[in-house]
Amino acid sequence: MSRTALIDYGSGNLHSCARALAAAAVADHTIEVTADPAALARADRIVLPGVGHFADCAGALRAIHGMVEALEAAVITRQRPFLGICVGMQLMADIGLEDGETRGLGWIHGLVEAFQPAPGLPVPHVGWNELALTGDHPVLAGLGPQPHAYFTHSYAFRPEDEAHVAAWCDYGAPFAAALSRNNLFGTQFHPEKSQKVGLTILSNFLKWSP
Repeated sequence: MSRTALIDYGSGNLHSCARALAAAAVADHTIEVTADPAALARADRIVLPGVGHFADCAGALRAIHGMVEALEAAVITRQRPFLGICVGMQLMADIGLEDGETRGLGWIHGLVEAFQPAPGLPVPHVGWNELALTGDHPVLAGLGPQPHAYFTHSYAFRPEDEAHVAAWCDYGAPFAAALSRNNLFGTQFHPEKSQKVGLTILSNFLKWSP
């Protein structure tokens, strides 16, 4: 039995992520929604959802006693596959610049900064946009030609090293739509809202062995 821990720290997309992961799950795979840091030690892989304000999400995660330490132990020390979704991806950064500076997890070096598309394009960026894959990452396999995903965000992750960008998106200007490093993967878009493309990505993640 393979177990995926979906971290419950009050994120608004928690339940939609749980439903999508359950729909994408293969046989003998359990999705455990949990706010218990000890559950991360039992998990084979970990998903961190996220919606809204970087500082609020970082604060809510750190407010769970022992959660950040358990994440570090499971993801960085034991190298469990990790998926961060939207703000869950952004929290892997060093710093978020939404309403001042807020420390992130520091797993992929870079900043989360205000999204600056071309003049005339509205922010937040909400809707479907095409993904431009940079390689053949297993989590993005089998998406078909010109895959589209659903976005809703006002801030974007600017990594120090663009080699960590697994997919770009263009909304008047290019930005990182997906990031990867070793056992880490993150999406700025919402796979739980991205229909077939999103379910394929979640299914790939549940089978991924980095």
